Amino acid sequence: MSLLDNLNPEQLAAVTLPDQHALILAGAGSGKTRVLTTRIAWLIQSGRTSPAGLLAVTFTNKAAKEMLTRLSAQLPINTRGMWVGTFHGLCNRFLRTHFREAGLPQLFQILDSQDQLSAVKRVLRSMNADEDKFPPRQVQYFINANKEEGRRPAQAEVFDDFSRRSVEFYAAYEEQCQKEGVVDFSELLLRTFELLSRNEVLRDHYRNRFRYILVDEFQDTNRLQYRWLKLLCGPASVMFAVGDDDQSIYRFRGANVGNMGDFERDFKVENVIRLEQNYRSHGHILSAANSLISNNSRRLGKNLWTAAGEGEQLRVYEAPSDGYEAAWIAEEVKNLVADGHLRRDIAVLYRSNAQSRVLEHALFSQGIPYRVYGGLRFFERLEIKHALAYLRLLASPEDDGAFLRVVNFPTRGIGARSIEQLQDAAKVHGTSLFAAVSHLSGKAGNSLAGFVRIIEDLRAATKDLPMPEVVEHMLEKSGLIRHYQAEREGADRIENLNELINAAAAFVQEDSREPAANDLASFLAHAVLESGENQAAEGMDALQMMTVHSAKGLEFHAVFITGLEEGLFPHEQSVNEEDGLEEERRLMYVAITRARTRLYLSFAQTRLLHGQTRYNVASRFIDEVPEGLLTWLTPRMRGQGAYAASSPMAPSVNDWSPSTSFAKPASRSSSSGHSWRIGQAVNHAKFGQGVIVSAEGAGADARLQINFGRQGMKWLALAYAKLEAA
Repeated sequence: MSLLDNLNPEQLAAVTLPDQHALILAGAGSGKTRVLTTRIAWLIQSGRTSPAGLLAVTFTNKAAKEMLTRLSAQLPINTRGMWVGTFHGLCNRFLRTHFREAGLPQLFQILDSQDQLSAVKRVLRSMNADEDKFPPRQVQYFINANKEEGRRPAQAEVFDDFSRRSVEFYAAYEEQCQKEGVVDFSELLLRTFELLSRNEVLRDHYRNRFRYILVDEFQDTNRLQYRWLKLLCGPASVMFAVGDDDQSIYRFRGANVGNMGDFERDFKVENVIRLEQNYRSHGHILSAANSLISNNSRRLGKNLWTAAGEGEQLRVYEAPSDGYEAAWIAEEVKNLVADGHLRRDIAVLYRSNAQSRVLEHALFSQGIPYRVYGGLRFFERLEIKHALAYLRLLASPEDDGAFLRVVNFPTRGIGARSIEQLQDAAKVHGTSLFAAVSHLSGKAGNSLAGFVRIIEDLRAATKDLPMPEVVEHMLEKSGLIRHYQAEREGADRIENLNELINAAAAFVQEDSREPAANDLASFLAHAVLESGENQAAEGMDALQMMTVHSAKGLEFHAVFITGLEEGLFPHEQSVNEEDGLEEERRLMYVAITRARTRLYLSFAQTRLLHGQTRYNVASRFIDEVPEGLLTWLTPRMRGQGAYAASSPMAPSVNDWSPSTSFAKPASRSSSSGHSWRIGQAVNHAKFGQGVIVSAEGAGADARLQINFGRQGMKWLALAYAKLEAA
């Protein structure tokens, strides 16, 4: 069979392009990997190059291995010596070959992220830096961000005292790494770029060797990676870049979607081929994706289509609460399985990791095996384990395991030697570690006594508080929140910690009829039961749960996109950032295009946040899908409360019930009998649709607080509001 058999016209044109720079805009499910691999095989088979004469860059080792495996199946060649790999893998290979020119020892070692953090901490200690003012993770981020922009300490920009000191730490860190013969991931790329920049002989050698350069996932390249590619591309070289600007979702990692437009201009690209035929999804799903992404202004443009038929409409579910949403998903998954679908071919996607907690609870309650893809279950996450350890110490100071986990977290200057002394004292006196602190003196005794005071103060302060407030107070006073606020990617961990407050609130609500409902020990037992054995065993048919970021590159028969509410998806932190909303929309586009035949969109009118109920409006992304593509599984009740009384599922957590009416609308005749309710959706002539969040005053002085989503939160005088029920 020919290499070119079964390619569609656009794929064939991409594979057999003449020797000119080319940009391939490969839509989701359009056969991108097949085109890239077949292009390589065609170049070799047609005699345009040998396997050693091309360079192919992928973004994951998995993608590189898959590419080499496919090449071996297509051609009778040995792929072992081919330069196919990730940026970091290829740079490592280059530096191993040219270690002398790069100023490295022959057996240099590579620091992973955790090793690098340890190295940064050693630098800070050697410079007597205050880690509260200069958190090691922040300094690590500063170093890597500068390296990824191609800046050494001398070129790093200084804005304030933190950046000025961080430049000094960066210089000391570089000196330490050079002395120890180690490099971090960012250094691999930067040192390769610098060596090629200054060594003309080497640069010409590799430019002449690699006549064909092929790049996968081009939309995910950062600035330095793009400069690296430009440097390797000589006058006779041909660059073949494959990517999808509509799936650029890694800006937080430094990805620069603008590289695609820059490539088109810098290389005077004449061949831009759009792979728009989709082999994954049915037509209604693709139409929804096309309509949504068309709202982004800065895109190169394409329109996905399929020959597989229109398929089903997207199913939309509006839940009274996040608990109802989770219970409905669990019920719908059971129905899909009863219809013959495998659980492993069903995915539940969420914008934030913290959303998994209430979903996991519902699945556990329904006995549905699940697996969290690319992450840990809620109660297994590191920050949650730290928080639970503090709570365990509040319940029982004799818990040595909990003591050891958090005695020096966040860092309090309590080292291994101090712990050894404490363990010896506990053994001699036959007590717990907590009690043994009183038997120590000197520096170790003082440091440990400070930790004991924190726990004792927490126990006293939380003795009579409701369970959610116990958790909230502990998170604040333990220093956990402050610790993660100082981390570059700590926002996700803070969201998980705040979700622990919600878990406590839901536990109290669920077990309100039990005598021990507000008992800390009972809540901790509940946390243990909801962790550990819930996740499906390896090989078991299990529902797939993951963030939308983790879902990129995957596909499923049925997909649930959950939590589609303003402030959650799109995320409130992204909406006000430059390109933030467009990236959120690209993220939604990725989520939609994971589904092959069935897609569910769900949102909740109310959701617990910090242990308090938050009233929501539906995500603008639902509005951006044409109504004709949607089937609403629930009436668009928008807070009317009918569902709470009639739902057959009646989940036991996060239940929603409408408040009693609190005011008659002045703009309506009282004979209408209609009363406004907390949680009710309303329409306003100027601000559009909103949800009533709270009320105050009475009679002519009554005011309503209404969340109008994109228009923000407004207080309106009821006498003049002229509201209509939505």
